[in-house]
Amino acid sequence: MYTKILLPTDGSELANATIYAGIEFAKQINAKVVAVFVASNYQYPIYIDIIPPNTPTEEEYQAAMRNFGQTYLEPAKEAAKQAGIAFESIVQFHDSPAKEIVHTAKLYGCDLIFMGSHGRSGVGNLLLGSTTTKVLSLCCIPVLVHRTKVH
Repeated sequence: MYTKILLPTDGSELANATIYAGIEFAKQINAKVVAVFVASNYQYPIYIDIIPPNTPTEEEYQAAMRNFGQTYLEPAKEAAKQAGIAFESIVQFHDSPAKEIVHTAKLYGCDLIFMGSHGRSGVGNLLLGSTTTKVLSLCCIPVLVHRTKVH
């Protein structure tokens, strides 16, 4: 049915719970997993006259964000290793995480995106489920939304 699943993460507690559920799902259907962390693009500080000397270069920023991203992807890597399933991870850069998630799914030949939602509705959904909602509206492949209740 599904052979390659994309698991987006932002390193949050919700994302980690979704990662573990996605790895378990992938194990049950014998699918491969691609985990992705999307960092914002570098923003050159054009709004100030003098750039502080401690402002990172674009290369420094990207290197730091790749390190953060790999830290956030580590739980997925360990869970996949323990489950015995094929695993890849990637750190991408884009100002729209939803667009990059959809693009990465296509780029890596994924046939399912498995991502989380808080299970909120109304205003809470507008504020906290916006990336999932955008992926659902942009995506041409199935998206499985793992609902995690917030107490």
